[in-house]
Amino acid sequence: MTTEAKVGAFVLASLAILTATTLYLANAQFSGSNVSYRTYLKYAGGLEAGAPVLFGGIKAGTVTSVRPRQSDPTRIEILVALKQGTPVNEKSIAKLGSVSVVSEPALLVSTGANDAPRVAPDQIIASQETVSLDEIAGKLAVVTDNANGLITQVKGELGNISGDAQRLLLTLNSVTLDERPKIDRIADQLLSLTQHADTLMAKIGPVIGHADDTIQNVNGTISGLREPIRTDITELQTTLQQAKNLLADIQGVVRTNDFKIDDTVENLRVATDNLGQLTDQLKQRPWSLIRTKQPRDRKLPD
Repeated sequence: MTTEAKVGAFVLASLAILTATTLYLANAQFSGSNVSYRTYLKYAGGLEAGAPVLFGGIKAGTVTSVRPRQSDPTRIEILVALKQGTPVNEKSIAKLGSVSVVSEPALLVSTGANDAPRVAPDQIIASQETVSLDEIAGKLAVVTDNANGLITQVKGELGNISGDAQRLLLTLNSVTLDERPKIDRIADQLLSLTQHADTLMAKIGPVIGHADDTIQNVNGTISGLREPIRTDITELQTTLQQAKNLLADIQGVVRTNDFKIDDTVENLRVATDNLGQLTDQLKQRPWSLIRTKQPRDRKLPD
């Protein structure tokens, strides 16, 4: 045997011994420190034996087997081997996940609660299903169909609303065009009545002022007359003052409430009737400006 052959044989033998030693030590280590658990899922998502198991985000073991459950083939039985001392408890939840976006599937186990009882070896870890891509696609398809139907319905309702609004606008325009001349005439009449009321107040104001001066002069002149005459003059002064206040109120009402067409017209009509009655009364009894009642005939002295 040549020297090169001897060296090659020695190298191969050394590699074989090193590999065997490593496998032996690894098996001895894992067989003595790992604890087996089980969990069940309806969808494994490509999970295979050798996939990592993360406990609270930390690698704590590996998946040892993935297979359908014998008693219930609708569920997938997943066997895992976790490092001894991993605090898996009854509040821990196992679910399908991955270490990163591009990595292979992994089994994620949550930390649960500190006061929860620990799960015994070979017992079941509670699980939670993860939504698959097919389910997500199905839900998106349903949402899309519903959205299309809703959009079609909304378009129809918006079309109906738009048509109703257009018909309402046409009706309003027609009514406005028909009633515009009437509204303009009423506004002109109200403006004319307001101007007449202002003119009337301007004319009556001096008359009432002169009447007040006259009453004051008469009061001074007849201060020595009998008490009934003084009372009549006082009542006449009060009546004239009330008439002045009434006319001032009428003017204020006309100016401040001109937008109330019906009320203003009615108030002006009533005021006109009252003024007409006052005029007729003055024509029939002009002496009522001085006295409120006819004095009795004086008796001749004996």
